This record gives sequence, structure tokens and C-alpha cells, in this order.
Amino acid sequence: MKLTSLAKVVLLPLLAVVALGGCATDPNRVGITNRSQPGPAIGQAIGAGVGAVGGNVVGGVVGIGEGFAAGAKIPFDNTTRIVRRWRTETTPDGRTIQVPEDIIVDAQGRPVGN
Repeated sequence: MKLTSLAKVVLLPLLAVVALGGCATDPNRVGITNRSQPGPAIGQAIGAGVGAVGGNVVGGVVGIGEGFAAGAKIPFDNTTRIVRRWRTETTPDGRTIQVPEDIIVDAQGRPVGN
């Protein structure tokens, strides 16, 4: 038997069975294939695995890029805040009062300037 006749007799019907074996029979079901059939179930599992691995690889690359960008901008961070501290002073007439003292601090809470 020649290879071409073997392909016609065995391979073509096998491919037809594989291709048509997972078709959904209920038109109200979502999707084209029937998930309870082995072909579509294996396809779904492989697709989910490839998608998860691919998504994690892409997520890792994006995370590295975001980390690099965050690290590169730290030396240029000039965010400041004003912290108000109250100190107690005694007036010349003997009264005790609270006086506000505003201090400009950087992002780590260190005083800026003098």
C-alpha cells in the first residue's frame, strides 16, 4: 500500500473525527466546542497553561520595567511637606503660650535647608 492511499484511508477520516468530535450540539451553549469532549478539554487546558505562563512572563518584564523606573526617579524626588511643631514659650508678662513652628521636610521626614 502506498503512503498516499494510507493517508486517504486512515489519516483523513481520523482528522475528520478529531475536527468534528468536539462540536457543540446545543445552540444555546456559549462557545463553539463541547468542553466535555476530550479534544476541547485538552485544548482548553493547554491554552490556559500557555496563557498563564505567557502572562507571567509579560508581567515579570513589566514589573522589572516599573521597578527600574521607580528606582531611577528616587534621586530626583523633590517632594516636600510642612510639619508644624508647637513649642511652649513664656511671655514677658509671665503667660505660657503655644507658638507654631513650621518645618519643611523631604519625603523621608528630614528637614530641608537650615
